Parts: sequence; C-alpha cells; structure tokens
Amino acid sequence: MSKTLVTTVAAGALLATAIPAMAQDASCPIKVGVLHSLSGTMAISETTLKDTMEMLIAQQNEAGGLLGCELEAVVVDPASDWPLFAEKARELLTVQEVDVIFGSWTSVSRKSVLPVLEELNGLMFYPVQYEGEESSKNVFYTGAAPNQQAIPATDYFLDELGVEKFALLGTDYVYPRTTNNILESYLQDKGIAAEDIFVNYTPFGHSDWSKIVADVVALGADGKKVGVISTINGDANVGFYKELAAAGISADDIPVVAFSVGEEELSGLDTSNLVGHLAAWNYFQSADTAENEAWVAAWKERMGEERVTNDPMEAHYIGFNMWVNAATAAGSTDVDAVRTAMYGQEFPNLTGGTAVMLPNHHLAKPVLIGEIQEDGQFDIISQTDEVPGDAWTDFLPESAVLVSDWQELECGMFNTQTETCVQIKSNY
Repeated sequence: MSKTLVTTVAAGALLATAIPAMAQDASCPIKVGVLHSLSGTMAISETTLKDTMEMLIAQQNEAGGLLGCELEAVVVDPASDWPLFAEKARELLTVQEVDVIFGSWTSVSRKSVLPVLEELNGLMFYPVQYEGEESSKNVFYTGAAPNQQAIPATDYFLDELGVEKFALLGTDYVYPRTTNNILESYLQDKGIAAEDIFVNYTPFGHSDWSKIVADVVALGADGKKVGVISTINGDANVGFYKELAAAGISADDIPVVAFSVGEEELSGLDTSNLVGHLAAWNYFQSADTAENEAWVAAWKERMGEERVTNDPMEAHYIGFNMWVNAATAAGSTDVDAVRTAMYGQEFPNLTGGTAVMLPNHHLAKPVLIGEIQEDGQFDIISQTDEVPGDAWTDFLPESAVLVSDWQELECGMFNTQTETCVQIKSNY
C-alpha cells in the first residue's frame, strides 16, 4: 500500500559518500556483479546497463572506493537466455563471491534469478519497470511499479487524449501479461467496455507486425479514438514502429505509449515517423537539471557523443549510490546489514526531487511522460511529484489486501484482512 511521504530536495553530488583511503586487506576488492545480456534479443537494451555499472564503479573508485577498498565489476553475459540468468547469478555468488548484483531486464529473467538469491541470501538491484506483484527481501526494485508508469500513462490517454478504445500489445511473458491484467481491470473500472480492449502477445524478436497493426486500425472503424499501450520488449520494437510508419499511422491517428522504449531503443530507429508517440518512464535524458547535465556529460565523455542515457540507467545510478551509502552506514557489505541500512535511504533523482527507498523495497519516484522528437529524444510533457511504488496493485482484488513491509513486519506479502504473513506467490 502506498504511504504518504514528505520528501525534501537534496543537493546531491553525482557520487555517493566514500571513505577516501584505499586499504589492501583480504576483503578487498569489493566485487560488484553485473548480470545483463550482452548478446541475444535483449542486448539492444541491456548492454548499456553493463556500461553504466562500469562507469559508476569507476567513478566511485576515483572518489576513494568503498570501506577502504576498491570496487571491481564482475561482468557475465546471460545472453537473453532466461534459465542462464539463474546459472550466472549462482556463479557470481558462489564462484566469484560478489557482494551485490546489479542486473536483469525482463521479469522472466528476474524470476529465474530469485530462487538463487533467496537460497544463497544474495542481494540484487533490479533497474527496470515491471509488473509488481512481487516483493523479495533479496531484491531492491529501483524501476517503476505499475502505479508509477502503467496507471499514470493510462490516465493520460483517458484524460488528456480522450482515448476510448485500447490496444494492449505486449511481448509474451510475465511482465506484459500481468501489467495488462492490471490495466484491463483498471480500464473497466473506468468505464471502458471489455469489447473495447484488444489484447495481443507476440514472441520475443517478433518481426511480422502487418496483421496486428491492421487489427489495431480496425478497432477504430466505428470512429472511436484508439490508443496503443505497448509492453513490447527488445528488438521487436523496431519492426512494430516500422509497420506503423508503413501503414501511414501517425500519433494523431493512433497514439502509442510505450513502457519499454527509451532513448537507447530509439537510437537505432528512423524516428521521423514516430514524432508525437509517447513513452512513460521516471527519467528522460532531456530532463533539465544540473545533476542530469553532469550525468549526461560524464556518460558522453566516457562512451562517446552518440551514446544516450535512459531510465534504467538512472535506476542503476540511484540504486548503486544508495547501496554505497547503505554499506558505508553499515560499515559492511554484508547483505543483512546493507538491507537494514537501505530503508529510508535518499538520493537525488536526475530529474529533480529525491528518490526514497521504502520498506517494501521500492522507490518513491516521479512519473514522466515524454513525446518522441525527431532527434530521438523526448519532450517531457508531464511530470509528477514522487510517487511511492506499490509492490501489490490496488486494481486486482487478490492483491489489494496485501502490503509489503520488510522493515517492521519482515514480510513481503502481509494480508491486511487476516493480519497474517503468507507465502509469496509466483507469477512465473
């Protein structure tokens, strides 16, 4: 359940606090596992997050490291192979003996890793928007929950664009399916008839979008305004947007709001026909703040002028700095000590305001809606104050009674009606 938070804007440096001296003892270096696909269908999105972690670790070492030690990135490639994520996570924790993992993109990869984290008491920071309906004591979810992305984007379609019919298009795995279950329930609560909601799922890497786009166009044959909510992931987005353009569909005709398309994905597309389509995130590179200007400049200096920043990068930026500050406060990288020190951690968002880590292992973050521009950047057309992330949605009856609180209740799935902690359910 959301809790009202009063946050203050903190003038934060780009780097977390560190102890300057570098010690050379048996506990050094401190190893940071990086678990992102560098090959396969998700490499289009995840390679940048590997680069982000290497930059953050280099910056922290330049600032003095952590607890008197230098940080070392331990990079593995799970290759967009969901079972391989579990194998690589086990390798990181048992062979490489990393202190923390930053990784995963898709929910199916995260759910593959979960049993390993919980068996070995590992700690992972997960940086991507997801479907919610989960709360593990071994994961900090620094991306958006549905109430921080999907629900506000749907409200924008309803309230600002007057959309009357909805096409929910997603890749066929847990995140799109669960998110769309939530959105179907939410839309019907808002008075949208079930027959005015078209749902379609396609495999990873899907390339033939002609029939699906034709079906979306046909949805508006009665003259009602149609909008597309896209949970399409990975390189399938390339074919989808190309087919929209080939069909002559503009954002004025049928607007698309995407939850998995950011600056990185657009950098590989001809965006001339995408102008006006939307994305909902908690960060865009175009955010006009001093912190973001410094972050973007540092990224481009390291990676090249053509490289862009995006939302999951900011999530890693926030999560990494919170982890550094929590370990510093705890005086240790021990998972249990760091977890306790994480609650209430604050760090400046790159878009202004302050991210706060909640007892449910989710952040309070602002929600932004951006409009695609010809240069592949986003014009930010809507931005909220910090919204507390919900682990369990209010829009599915079985979840509305649940709350996650690892700090006081030590439970990720507390039933407020029975006042009992029940076993975490799995959507995988």
